[in-house]
Amino acid sequence: MKRKIRRILEARKRKMERRLLKALEQDGERPTLKASNIQYELAERNNAIGHGGIGLAHLVTRQVGLDREIDKRVEVLKIHAPYHESDHVLNIAYNSLCGGTTLDDIELRRNDTAHLDALGAESIPDPTTAGDFCRRFDESDIEALMAGINAARLKVWQQQPPEFFARASIDADGSMVETLGECKQGMDISHNGIWGYHPLVVSLANTQEPLFILNRSGNRPSHEGAPEYFDAAIALCREAGFREVLLRGDTDFSLTKNFDRWDADEVKFVFGFDAKKNMIARAEEVEEYWELERRAARVLKTQLRERPTNVKEQIVVEREFKNLRLKSEEVAEFEYKPTKCNRSYRVVVVAKNISVEKGEQVLFDEIRYFFYITNDRRMKTKEVVRQAGQRCNQENLIAQLKSGVRALHAPVNTLNANWAYMVMAALSWSIKAWMALLLPITPRWRERHKQERERLLRMEFRKFAQAMIQVPCQIVKTGRRIIYRLLGSNSWQPVFFRLWFALRP
Repeated sequence: MKRKIRRILEARKRKMERRLLKALEQDGERPTLKASNIQYELAERNNAIGHGGIGLAHLVTRQVGLDREIDKRVEVLKIHAPYHESDHVLNIAYNSLCGGTTLDDIELRRNDTAHLDALGAESIPDPTTAGDFCRRFDESDIEALMAGINAARLKVWQQQPPEFFARASIDADGSMVETLGECKQGMDISHNGIWGYHPLVVSLANTQEPLFILNRSGNRPSHEGAPEYFDAAIALCREAGFREVLLRGDTDFSLTKNFDRWDADEVKFVFGFDAKKNMIARAEEVEEYWELERRAARVLKTQLRERPTNVKEQIVVEREFKNLRLKSEEVAEFEYKPTKCNRSYRVVVVAKNISVEKGEQVLFDEIRYFFYITNDRRMKTKEVVRQAGQRCNQENLIAQLKSGVRALHAPVNTLNANWAYMVMAALSWSIKAWMALLLPITPRWRERHKQERERLLRMEFRKFAQAMIQVPCQIVKTGRRIIYRLLGSNSWQPVFFRLWFALRP
């Protein structure tokens, strides 16, 4: 980073600190939000946008060659007049990055000259054209689109340090995408009465990147199509150079007919397993259980504070609702050979001792069993349980793809068109991950820079957009350059500039 920029950022930080200290010295006789005579004017010469970080995101896609990979693999347009396939795909992804929640929001940026100047474009596709583009995709075109995105993803991974490639943890799960439409081809009703689609998401847990998305009708089971996309994810991670691959999923993804094949291919897996009668009988026959010690998710660096009153618990007891209270957890393991397998595998069983209460009275104790099956013989028992629990982090990713990115939605009228839209919109989440992974780490500030990278990687999408994308900028076009002149400041600007210096041409 240039010394001039560093001095400006440090001066702004000191100025803000002085302002906050000065605020504490006020007498408090009147509210601090006292602005009253507010007036608006139109700037005649200045050209500005509220999402100046879009230029940084565009530099990321250019450096990894995402546009070239998409244009090389995807051919759904007969002529390019004037847009290419990559223009359409990035238009939808950038719409999500800029805060758009529907295809119609593209119209706001299409009529914003500053946005067009910022990306060096004369125009971008309008919402109707974007929807029509999605409807041009068949299954093979969508597969080609995901292949193009993953080809660019590999270039990001190739720039990571050796420890990044120790083990790839691949998660899979399905989620319902509800729609109120009545004429959407491929929609169906799920087991719980929700109309819509049931997409499958296969992701890399290390970075929370969605590697593959498969759209399906609403009545399809969670595991449908999972083995094929697990295999594709395995091939992708091995091409990247990961030394070990671990598959994870809940009980729906314990597809036993694939176990022998994955085991022979030296692919590790940890899946939940159904607590059927024969499994419970095996668990009850185990003679020795030992206490399960769960590792704390994080270590508090502050002083211990008094636990607040559990208001919910008080109401449950006062009104004598049925209450299930976990008393203890014990763990054991045994060998089990599934019917569709030619070899036995390791099963870890967690026995939860649950006290069933009503008001102040304890009715009875109940033992509930949870099973996890794995082919990893080296992993410790508690590590197997921990890996199964960490798989639940994918639910947070899916929640972000739904509510933050709004990629898991159905804005168009066919199954494949909505599938294509999901892949394009989810690209904005991948760009967020790439910006974190490409953030340079200097030896002098290694620990701080690693923490900033991790925070950016795990950050919720809305917070990321506010910190790194929704930055007000003046756009200045010169002969050979497009200058983004930042008009505001926030605490993430040092990270912003460090990434830009690493990406600038």
